[in-house]
Amino acid sequence: MASGISVCMAVRNGESYLHEQLSSILPQLAGEDELIISDDHSTDNTVRLIREYQDARIRLLINPGQGVITNFENTLRAARGTYIFLADQDDVWMQDKVEKTMRFLKDCDLVVSDCVIVNESLLPSQESFYQMNGSGKGLVRNLLRNSYMGCCMAFHRKVLSRALPFPEKIPMHDIWIGLTAEVHFNVKFISDKLLFHRRHHQNATTTSESSTGTLAEKLTRRFWLLKSIIAQSYAA
Repeated sequence: MASGISVCMAVRNGESYLHEQLSSILPQLAGEDELIISDDHSTDNTVRLIREYQDARIRLLINPGQGVITNFENTLRAARGTYIFLADQDDVWMQDKVEKTMRFLKDCDLVVSDCVIVNESLLPSQESFYQMNGSGKGLVRNLLRNSYMGCCMAFHRKVLSRALPFPEKIPMHDIWIGLTAEVHFNVKFISDKLLFHRRHHQNATTTSESSTGTLAEKLTRRFWLLKSIIAQSYAA
C-alpha cells in the first residue's frame, strides 16, 4: 500500500464492546484503508464476531506471542499504510476522528488527541483526559507521567519505522512510540476530544488511571525506557 490509513487494533476477549467500536471506525475508512486486528488467543466469541463482518478492509491476525505489547507490535508490523492509527477494542470513535486527525498529520509526524473517559455504558466520568492527566509534550514530563495514550494517537509511517522493533522491558507500547516521536520527530497535542475511552475492570492498559506499582517498579520502568531511548538515538 503506497498510501492510505492503517488502523491497528489489539484484541483479547473483546466481544462485549467490539461491535460498537468497529461500527465507529469502519465508516471513517476509505476502500484503500485497512483495519488490522491482532487477537491475543481470545476464549470468547471475539474472532467469530470479527469474521462475520466479511469486510475486505479487515485483516485478522493471531498474536504469535502473548500480552498487549506483543499483540500491538504484531498489528504494527503488518501495517501497510502511510498513516497509522492505534485503536482499543472497547472504545468508541467520534465520527470525525479520522478527518480531524488527518488535517494535523499534514504538518506533524505524531498527533495526540484528547478524549472523554466513560464507563461501561458510555456515561462520562471525566470530560477531559488532558485535564485529568496534565497531558502535554516533553521527554522528562512524559517519563514522569505518561501523556501518550495509544487510543488517542496517530502517526506517520516514519515514526513506526523508528519505533520498531519494540525493545524488551518497555512498560507499554504507546509510551515507547510517543517518546520515540518526541526525540526524533514533530509531535502535536490537539485539544479536540475524538473518542470515548471506556474504563472498566477488563481494560488491558491503565494509562488513564493512576499507577498502582511500587516506587521501585516505577523507577525500573523509567530506567529501561530511558536506556532504550538513549540506545535508539545512538543507533540512528
